[in-house]
Amino acid sequence: MTQSQLEKTAHESAVNSHERQRKWWEYFTFNTDHKVIGIQYLVTTFIFYCIGGVMADLVRTELRTPMSDFVEPELYNSLFTLHATIMIFLWIVPAGAGFANYLIPLMIGAEDMAFPKLNALAFWIVPPSGVLLISSLVLGDAPDAGWTSYPPLSLVTGQVGEAIWIASILLLGTSSILGALNFLVTMLKMRAPGIGFHQLPLFCWAMIATSALALISTPVLAGALILLSFDLIAGTAFFNPSGGGDPVVYQHMFWFYSHPAVYIMILPFFGIISEVISTHSRKPIFGYKAIAYSSLAISFLGLIVWAHHMFTSGIPGWLRMFFMITTMIIAVPTGIKIFSWLATMWGGKIRLNSAMLFAMGFIGIFVIGGISGVMLAAVPFDIHVHDTYFVVAHLHYVLFGGSVLGIFSGYYHWFPKITGRMVNETLGKIHFVLTIVGMNMTFLPMHKLGLMGMNRRIAQYDPKFASINEICTYGSYILAISTLPFIINVIWSWMAGRKANNNPWDSLTLEWMTTSPPAIENFESHPFLLVEPYEYGTKRAKEVVALSHTDKPFTNAKSPVLPSDDDESYGAIAEPAAG
Repeated sequence: MTQSQLEKTAHESAVNSHERQRKWWEYFTFNTDHKVIGIQYLVTTFIFYCIGGVMADLVRTELRTPMSDFVEPELYNSLFTLHATIMIFLWIVPAGAGFANYLIPLMIGAEDMAFPKLNALAFWIVPPSGVLLISSLVLGDAPDAGWTSYPPLSLVTGQVGEAIWIASILLLGTSSILGALNFLVTMLKMRAPGIGFHQLPLFCWAMIATSALALISTPVLAGALILLSFDLIAGTAFFNPSGGGDPVVYQHMFWFYSHPAVYIMILPFFGIISEVISTHSRKPIFGYKAIAYSSLAISFLGLIVWAHHMFTSGIPGWLRMFFMITTMIIAVPTGIKIFSWLATMWGGKIRLNSAMLFAMGFIGIFVIGGISGVMLAAVPFDIHVHDTYFVVAHLHYVLFGGSVLGIFSGYYHWFPKITGRMVNETLGKIHFVLTIVGMNMTFLPMHKLGLMGMNRRIAQYDPKFASINEICTYGSYILAISTLPFIINVIWSWMAGRKANNNPWDSLTLEWMTTSPPAIENFESHPFLLVEPYEYGTKRAKEVVALSHTDKPFTNAKSPVLPSDDDESYGAIAEPAAG
């Protein structure tokens, strides 16, 4: 074949491959396409979210009355242990990995992740780990020492259930490490030409901070759990005080991971909120560098605040002061993000669709959780409310009001890109209203329960707390019902929703510069940066948006001549392929 024939054949092959979409059964296989893996993560973790939510409602039903009259106390202990473990390790953490898998290569103009097979392996560790954990209920010996699994309690409860819990968390930690390694290498080494660090979308900055945090802290948790398993199974005494071990050392090792895990759970959704707010406010993001570097600051400070969970464990007073100060300081970079998001919305042409409503709800609810977090950072106050429902309220305002609202905002924002269909906005808004009402009705009264002295992790309590607990329980039912319109919306919209164009939100980040849903190779050829990711309002941005609405695959074969607002030179990101 001549050179021209070879080039023509290669081009036709690329176009045909670009137009081919994945078959439904490929989503149930060991597939190395990052988009398939991202969807596998998002669907699987949502299933675990529903399972963990059922357990939460069983716990709340038990707590509706002061007496233990719905489930046995032993089963109650197992339910709240499994609920917390599932929501953290099988829902929020891997859901962030799901968005990262789907979006990062598209956002940086890459064809796939740096290590596709390792990426698929990271996902396929998750389902069996979850099944293993939940199977402990069937075996009749589920873990019941809480999701912290403090010794010596965890050494004297059910040995089989505790061993299963440790094995499951070790597997999930391995998945997290593999994913973090892949994300970092991909973003550092596979960016398209013209994309420097200051041209990265803020979601990528959030994932850089998250991945670094996971790589540093997760091995410490693995070490703690391995030593705990030796105490449990082999009879050693690393943490067993009856043999000379020190259970406080376990707390240090556990929280060295588990407080950074809070930021591993929230940083990806900080990135999502930055994308959603800028796009649906039709304004450039306010303080791009401040938001980007504040993610790195949170990642660093997150490693030196762990012992604020241990103010009542007997640590020295000077150490309490150090961790109190660092915990308060970490509110500064978080406050920078809140201020920048509000400044971005100020004066913008806000579109109050489902994605934007959840993003705005995220800000309001997370601020409440952040304020109670600063309160808990103060040693005297923390000692007063330690292990009470005030801590439960704070945790859920940060993680449900923060992470989960961020997840739903991301679902609604990128649903057209993932499926090629638009969501039903009416169902989305019903979902939002029910979620906000149920969330606040469930967790806001818990602040008062904590201040009144009600301990957490108990099935029976003083009757004076009954009326508030009843309100919380009914709120949890509303929260459970709120999931139904979302499930109906996703299934109906995916099957029969209105077709979306390539860029329904007129966004400028690279993932919107290809077809919806993206083809297997993402782009027909390597894209180049033409506009900054948040350069809304310029003539060049309008021209790029117009190009993104075309039906042809994108190519960098020719550089479109676009009006320039300055003298900077940009490479071409997109032009319809000839013919």
